[in-house]
Amino acid sequence: MHVATATPKAKPKAQVAARRATGRLITWAAACLTALFIGGGPVMAAAAEINIYSHRQQFLLQPFLDAFTAETGIRTRVVYASKGLAQRLLAEGEASPADVILTVDIARLSEYADLDLLAPVDSPVLAANVPAHLRAADNRWFALSTRARLVATSVDRVAEGAIADIEDLADPQWQGRICSRKGSHVYNRALMASVIAANGAEAAEAWADGMVANFARKPQGNDRAQAKAIFEGQCDVAIMNHYYYGNMLYGDKPEQKDWAGAIRLVFTNQNGRGTHVNISGGGMARHSPNPEAARRFLEFLTTPVAQQLYGEVNFEYPVNPAVAPGGVLASWGDFKRDELAIESLATLAPDAQMIIDRVGW
Repeated sequence: MHVATATPKAKPKAQVAARRATGRLITWAAACLTALFIGGGPVMAAAAEINIYSHRQQFLLQPFLDAFTAETGIRTRVVYASKGLAQRLLAEGEASPADVILTVDIARLSEYADLDLLAPVDSPVLAANVPAHLRAADNRWFALSTRARLVATSVDRVAEGAIADIEDLADPQWQGRICSRKGSHVYNRALMASVIAANGAEAAEAWADGMVANFARKPQGNDRAQAKAIFEGQCDVAIMNHYYYGNMLYGDKPEQKDWAGAIRLVFTNQNGRGTHVNISGGGMARHSPNPEAARRFLEFLTTPVAQQLYGEVNFEYPVNPAVAPGGVLASWGDFKRDELAIESLATLAPDAQMIIDRVGW
């Protein structure tokens, strides 16, 4: 855990995309401010500063910070950490300097809410930009982008259309052909919860048991490792988040480009409930010293400019229904998303974990 003072070494192409996107946003913001000044209106409020606790990496977040400061004059200070921030907030109590919490996955957002570390935010902007099923009922957290958890199949060994629904993974025809990371990972636990919500616990457990029986190997590795396993012929089908495909295909590691080239993305359940999606999100810290600036930052992250930036920086889909995916995401085509209330995934997580444990995922 550290307070960032310099950008760490990151993937060159990701850095280039981030710098270009930031440059465009700063130019846009400067033009808007100039127009306001020329028109005789107020340019900006007095400069302020907000403190952000982030589980997201600096190279992913920095373009948003630069654009926000350019638009509002509000500076940002960020503490980056992969874990331990909730415990830090608890220890700091009312003296905490944190204004905003940013993280990924509904389970992690719910942890902050359950520990009473987030404050409700009354914002017509957030209410308009974030659909009700993608925010907390009490407005203590909001989705800022979505990520689809889908099926990847071998281009060479699986016919296009052979898998349509996530439930198809339990079909015996896939015996010895499926790879997955551990079921206890938050991504897979949320997927399991979505199947429970759709089909009931008994049917969901039968599905999970059938899918595990079809595994080609013991669950292991991250999502990229599943693409690699398909490339190497260890399996033909895998479960992964969609943005890993983009990061592999357009990243700077030649071997990962080969992994991405070996797979086909399948957005499942398109004739039914739609593909399961999870979120990145954020909320205002309960004891925020700068609540108005914190609210403005959360609102900014749901505006069209920032929503497009999520796609440019990390291939994540917008939550704002008025913003269409652009760039590479647009080339992949649109798809039907499961509109289950995202809070349900957190509510069903304990049941999902028990099933995962029982079937040996």
